[in-house]
Amino acid sequence: MIPVIKVEGRGLAEAYEKALIELYRHGMEIPTDYDKEGDKKSKDCTMIILVKEPLSEPMIHRCFPGGLEDLEEYRQEVLDGIKDEFVRNLNDPDDKRWLYTYHQRLSHQFPRVLAELARNPFTRRANMTTWLADSDIESEDPPCLQRIWLRCTQQDDIKYLNMHVSMRSNDAFKASFMNMFAFIMLQKRFADQLSDILNEPVKVGQYLHMADSFHIYGCDLEQFEQLFLKSLKNRSFENRTYTYEFCKPFFEEAKAKIKEKIARMRDGI
Repeated sequence: MIPVIKVEGRGLAEAYEKALIELYRHGMEIPTDYDKEGDKKSKDCTMIILVKEPLSEPMIHRCFPGGLEDLEEYRQEVLDGIKDEFVRNLNDPDDKRWLYTYHQRLSHQFPRVLAELARNPFTRRANMTTWLADSDIESEDPPCLQRIWLRCTQQDDIKYLNMHVSMRSNDAFKASFMNMFAFIMLQKRFADQLSDILNEPVKVGQYLHMADSFHIYGCDLEQFEQLFLKSLKNRSFENRTYTYEFCKPFFEEAKAKIKEKIARMRDGI
């Protein structure tokens, strides 16, 4: 049976760390489509991650493979569509660019979802999907993100916008932190926009991340053990994390570099 694991944390960094620990301890060993000869089997489970207060500090975990510039670039990719122009023309058989970005698949649904939440903040219909049933199942790179669902709750006359995210497949070690960070930033943007529409405060509520296959590839297990597990032994939680406030200047500094990178991609350099 596929192990089904649930973890929760007050903030993103805590919940992310718990999810990887539980996956490593209790995940099953199973091959993947991407294994090479000699690779170990992947660690895999179905994972449910509850982040109770997504904007609480410390938010950033230091032990995801990547840097703060990568995190800011991915945030812009999901929220602002900075790479949508590099999605291939499906009518051109010679076009070998990306098949999609999440923003390209979802952004046309953003206004409709906001309109539905404005009509009734407690609606159960504020739902966005990425999957194209006619083509994605045969695609060489189908989207991992499947669905985003939003709904408001209310406490003490304050509305909270909650987000549930469903992933078909999620690389736990090399992708999940960046995924969750960007989706929480999208959740915040929706909350801010809904607040403006309703002319009342709308705060960020809980974030729920569900992955059918939450995995560490066998070829990445040694790096995970050396980078992630060793940090648990050698550093305190405070030294394994950053606050978002600490990272903000680095995110701002990265914006010019990211803009230059997109220009080089546009020029084919």
